[in-house]
Amino acid sequence: MFRVRIHGRGGQGVVTAAELLSEAAFRQGRYAQAFPFFGSERTGAPVVSFCRIADEPIRAHDPVTTPDAVIVQDVTLLGHVDVLAGLRPDGYVLLDSPRRPADLGLHGAPPPDRTTVVPLPATAIARHHLGRPLPNTPLLGAFAAVTGLVSLDAVVAALLERFPGAVGQRNAEAARAAYWLVLGPGAAGDVPAAERDGATPETPEVPRAAAG
Repeated sequence: MFRVRIHGRGGQGVVTAAELLSEAAFRQGRYAQAFPFFGSERTGAPVVSFCRIADEPIRAHDPVTTPDAVIVQDVTLLGHVDVLAGLRPDGYVLLDSPRRPADLGLHGAPPPDRTTVVPLPATAIARHHLGRPLPNTPLLGAFAAVTGLVSLDAVVAALLERFPGAVGQRNAEAARAAYWLVLGPGAAGDVPAAERDGATPETPEVPRAAAG
């Protein structure tokens, strides 16, 4: 079983992100569940959502306390919320930030030796493709690239089903941009440029840290 915990603030699509991730997993024949935890249901308040993905029925329904991956949609939570709590030693951390991991000052214990930390300018990508600062869709594209747990096609299909028409297409573009940005130059091969356009005219290299 693969466990994901998503941190963010109200209004950033934290709950939707977990639901979309579970829908993408369903499309690939996996079992999945998604549910939120609200400390306060107001815009800007810290929100946590959870997703489990497995190859067999999932019987646990409690909050994810030992995640394999943590997605942080708002880095202003760092220093106030221990987003790394319970993270497995070989886990993943995805952050909505253009800054390098060493500059972010993650609160709590430093990432274990085998943790992969990937910051991504998700809000910038969202502004470019959606016209709104909603980092959840780009971070799902990045999650697909980093973990390989779900495919980009499955993420895109879930987005197009959830958001029909032009809104879905723009969300799909944001997910694709983040996916190819994380994989880096040369990874796209023969993929059409329209499917791998970056977030901005001068897309930065994604700084990542894999300690060890």
